Amino acid sequence: MAISVKQVEQVAYLARLELTEQEKQIFTQQLTAILEYADKLNELDTEQVEPLHHILPIYNVMREDVVQPGPPREETLSNAPLVEDGQFKVPRII
Repeated sequence: MAISVKQVEQVAYLARLELTEQEKQIFTQQLTAILEYADKLNELDTEQVEPLHHILPIYNVMREDVVQPGPPREETLSNAPLVEDGQFKVPRII
């Protein structure tokens, strides 16, 4: 599958790139070579190959949820810059 200079110009326009004539020629050759290489995959017989979700055997590695008590309120509020009536005090936002 060959790419034309016009197609390279269109992609460059969409990407907001300014290419010189030499760059257009280079990109045309490179993109054509890439597509020809990718086209070789169509020659492979993949009829008996099952599709994969992922190449590695990945599974959920999360731990079970366990209810645990949190830190005491005094310890939590000790890091707050402002505290009022046992709560964090923050500036009013309107």
